[in-house]
Amino acid sequence: MLRELALRLPNRPGTLAGVAKILARERINLAAISVDSSGVRGRVRVVVDDPDRAVRLLKAADYLVESHELIAVHLEDRSGSFLHVLDLLAKVKINIQSAAILVAREGAQSLVAFSCDDVPRARRLLEKAGFLSRGAERLVSNRDLLAAAPTIPGESVGLLL
Repeated sequence: MLRELALRLPNRPGTLAGVAKILARERINLAAISVDSSGVRGRVRVVVDDPDRAVRLLKAADYLVESHELIAVHLEDRSGSFLHVLDLLAKVKINIQSAAILVAREGAQSLVAFSCDDVPRARRLLEKAGFLSRGAERLVSNRDLLAAAPTIPGESVGLLL
């Protein structure tokens, strides 16, 4: 199962560095990051190679951490292909909560992972429509994403954040 971690952090200097130090110290590698902030709070989403351990460590350091399952779909590498998935989910009132284009590919197709408010229903719908491939989610795990990314020394993880 592919997962992302989401944290809400105060929007001030050094807060993100605190998260980065924990991950770097424990040699937890980062495959993806998204940071969005406005006002006094920010939201950080990460995909790491060991999400269970990262959650335990961050919670032990008093960070509020959520873990979300991601659904991986395969798409043609052309404009508008993700729109078909979005339209399909919107028609049945499934809300996308986050999305990330993955570095791994399935043949000539791009892989996109997203979280939503009804994972089982979305998975059934996307499989029936031909977007979800059984191999896509077996092909990609948090560790696989890191293997597909350029090699980065473990001690550089903190610099990525």
